[in-house]
Parts: sequence; structure tokens; C-alpha cells
Amino acid sequence: MAKKTSNPIQSLKIPRVIILSCKICAFISTKLVTKYAARLFTTPIKHKVPKRELEMDRKSIQHTIHIPKINKDIVVYEFGKSDRKILLVHGWSGRGTQLFKIADELLHNGYSTISFDAPAHGKSKGKTTIMSDFIESILEIDKNYGPFEIAIGHSLGGMSVLNAIKDGLKVNKAVVIGSGDIVQEILDDFISKLELKPKISQLLREYFENKYQTVMDNYSAYRASAKIKVPVLVIHDNDDPEVPVKAGIHIHKHLENGSLFLTDKLGHRKILRNKIVIKKILDFIKSN
Repeated sequence: MAKKTSNPIQSLKIPRVIILSCKICAFISTKLVTKYAARLFTTPIKHKVPKRELEMDRKSIQHTIHIPKINKDIVVYEFGKSDRKILLVHGWSGRGTQLFKIADELLHNGYSTISFDAPAHGKSKGKTTIMSDFIESILEIDKNYGPFEIAIGHSLGGMSVLNAIKDGLKVNKAVVIGSGDIVQEILDDFISKLELKPKISQLLREYFENKYQTVMDNYSAYRASAKIKVPVLVIHDNDDPEVPVKAGIHIHKHLENGSLFLTDKLGHRKILRNKIVIKKILDFIKSN
């Protein structure tokens, strides 16, 4: 849905045709535009795997597993052979090889990694998904491939890791990079980018709460963080155009045993390949 940009601190742009279609729906009826916005919000883009990720894709052992609680299948990547396992969780419109640079360094340091294409992402089937699908995938992968020493999540994957730990995932430590935080603020930002009236954001939240019979704010990262006891490293870029740095700062504030590492000029995705960031992750993992 969003256009690519080569500038790491420039936000992805939503095509004008989608914005125009939203305005047409809004003109027809509030209910229609709410349903249309919900469809857009839950539909990730399946990007072509970049060349830089092909080696991890090629060297991984790949399996398709079923996630009973959501009745969906996902593709899982086993990268390296070691009993010291680390779980990697990509973000929205990402894929299981997106954290390849981190995975490479972990392999060189004696770890193996398990990652996956979340439902409707990468090689996994489907067109729509939500965060609870990510969380259930993590918990099922833990049953099949765990235990994991560490869990590392990027963006929505970071939120999902924190929620999975809250829901029973056992790890010694966790790392979240560019994680979103408050669900309502995420919805507000999405509706703003669609150039719709702010009231649609509240209607969108109510739509999801009615559909899934849940309270959306229960998935906010800061709420999960308040219940986590294990050490968590929060990494965020001051210039992140997709997820404001205040999200990382707020998450860290609610952690009992948290560390905060802020970077500059790396944006939302380039941060995953930065040598200083990866060294910080390794130092955190190895520390007592």
C-alpha cells in the first residue's frame, strides 16, 4: 500500500489513489470508510525478497507449520545449528529473513536463529492478518522449536514479542527495535496518513473490538512491558519516521528491568543492519 523511499528518515507514502478511494468511501458513508480502512490496516504488502537477504533464505531450513489457535499456516526458517536458540520476529510487511544481518552475527557468536513469515507475509499464505496472529505464531513456534534464550522483535514484531512474553513465552532476555507502543496512537497515525477525519480512528478501534471481542489497548506495548520481569533492551532511532521515538521511551519507562539505546539518522529499517546497533545487541545478550 505504501510507496518505497530510499531516505531512511522519510516516512513511507500512501499512494494518492488509495487516499482518494478513502475520501470517496467517507463521502458515501462512515460505516463504509471504516470497513475499508480496517481492510487496508490489516493488509500487509508482500515485498520481493531483497538480494541482501537471499543468502539467509538459501541457507535456512524452511518448514510450513500450522497455528491451531488461528487456523493458519506459516513458513518457519531455521538458520544455523546450535542449542542456543534465538527467536527473530519481523514487523509489518516484513519477512523471516529481514533481520538477516542480526542473524548472521548471532551465528558467528554460536547461536542459531528461528524466524518466520507471519500470516499474510512473505511465503506464508493469506491476505490479511492482525497482531494477535503474530503473538499466537510466536507461542506455537516456542512449542515446536523452543526453548529460546532470547527473543528479538522489530516494529510490530517488537510489540508482539512483549505481548508473547506477557502471555507465557519464556526467554532470558528480549530486544525490541523500533517497536510500536499505544494501539490507539497507531490507529490515529494510520487514519491521519489516509487523510481521514480523526473520529474514524475511534470508529476503527470500535470496529476491531467488536469483530475480535477484545480491548485493543490490551495489546499496547507499554501494558505488556509493565508485566515483564526479564531484562529487555529497547532500541529506537530518534529520527524514525514510522514509529516516533516517544514509543520506545514510553515502553522503557514501564519496564522493570529495561535498557534504552537511542540512535540517530537510521530510521525504521536501516537500523536493523547497523554495526553499532548489532554490537549493542550482542553485548546485551552476552552480559550477566
